[in-house]
Amino acid sequence: MNTKDIRPLAGVRVLELGNYIAAPTAGRMLADFGAEVIKVERPVTGDELRNWRLYSGDTSMLYRTINRNKKSIVLDLKTERGRQLVLDLIRHCDVLLENFRPGTLEKWGLGPEELDRVNPGLVITRISAFGQTGPLSERPGFAAVAEAYGGLRELVGDPDRPPVRTGVSIGDSIAGIYAAFGTVMALFQREYVKVPLPQRVIDVALNESVFSVMESLVPDYLAYGVTRERVGGRMEGIAPSNAYPCADGTNIIVAGNGDAIFQRYMQTVGRPDLADDPELQTNAGRWRRREELDAAIGQWTIERSRDEALKLLDEAGVPSGPIYTAADICADDQYEARNMIQHFEVDTGEAHRKTVGFPGIVPVIGGASLPIRNVGPDLGEHTLEVLSSVLGLSDEEIGALT
Repeated sequence: MNTKDIRPLAGVRVLELGNYIAAPTAGRMLADFGAEVIKVERPVTGDELRNWRLYSGDTSMLYRTINRNKKSIVLDLKTERGRQLVLDLIRHCDVLLENFRPGTLEKWGLGPEELDRVNPGLVITRISAFGQTGPLSERPGFAAVAEAYGGLRELVGDPDRPPVRTGVSIGDSIAGIYAAFGTVMALFQREYVKVPLPQRVIDVALNESVFSVMESLVPDYLAYGVTRERVGGRMEGIAPSNAYPCADGTNIIVAGNGDAIFQRYMQTVGRPDLADDPELQTNAGRWRRREELDAAIGQWTIERSRDEALKLLDEAGVPSGPIYTAADICADDQYEARNMIQHFEVDTGEAHRKTVGFPGIVPVIGGASLPIRNVGPDLGEHTLEVLSSVLGLSDEEIGALT
């Protein structure tokens, strides 16, 4: 089957006014599945993400990754002409995606009411630190702050140390996923009924996006008075599930917390006494004795290499796995089988372009990741194409914008 036939968002046009990670993640997801996403960037510097983790060259691999499958145009939204061109483009779009501080679009004359006047039915997806309403709505904030407000930061790290952050901007990514879902939901509803403007404004807050994946954090507190705490590599109330050191200096993850799995697990590590212990037959008892269990498991793993330990655990049906580095992911047969690393020649600031692998498209449709059409574009790469084909501007008119 031609991959073009399984891009469900083909025919949808999105104007992205987003910077950094959250809104561009939503735009990436829409673009991955066929939407034409036109990314508007400021003159000269473009999206600041172009310079994040930039080791050489003029465009980071982070930008190339998050802005794949998009088109880049340059417009100055601080000018009347730039804002007018945004309104002109909106007439031909299905979705506007933005993550400015609340009130910015309104200040520029590009608020929801103005957008709706030029394109009734437009889906307007807005991402901000705390949402478009409420006492904190006007405050700026990045994912680090949102992760703290949402309850995540308090649970990450060891109990005897200050909270730490995950190694990626997880709050931004979660918000971007919710924004993409909300956008598709609104587009779906629009196909069947006339949707009033308030219901076509998708309001995604970073802190709420993080809070929404915190499972029963608040219900546990309100129902039982339980305040979750940091537990390092463990998960509160679940045992044994942790990382364990091996003889070759590596670590493995073992999740042996199911009741039946625990029995096989303890037999495998040579501790049938723990398998038979009445207190350890349920997760509550295992959690109370988590230190003892982790010590017993760690004593077993430290005497074996990573591969040996994983082989024995796999044979016993105990969920386990290595802790992958980027190099491990690149060499993994499972990722390769599902087309989850796709290669492109890109400018890395060296004399010649370099072949670089990029993460594939998720979720999988048709048995393997859909092919990425292009990595994140050069700044303004599609300005001429978009403004001429969509708005019918001449080369002279487009040249006058720069």
